[in-house]
Amino acid sequence: MTDTQVLESPSTSDTDAGSEVFHYVRKNKIAESAVMGTMVQALCGEVFPVTKTPKPGSPVCPQCKEVFESMR
Repeated sequence: MTDTQVLESPSTSDTDAGSEVFHYVRKNKIAESAVMGTMVQALCGEVFPVTKTPKPGSPVCPQCKEVFESMR
């Protein structure tokens, strides 16, 4: 099973204006991105640097959620 964690993407073009959506990203890439500023790729294909940690109940990218659920 692949470890994933929900992360924020600065791009919200696929959502309602002004809302933040968090994405599923491979867990082993999170720390590297946060420290080094490298880019990560979400399950939905969006690429971005890690800039925030989601709070419980944060909205999740519907495409990432669909991909994650299909992996189970």
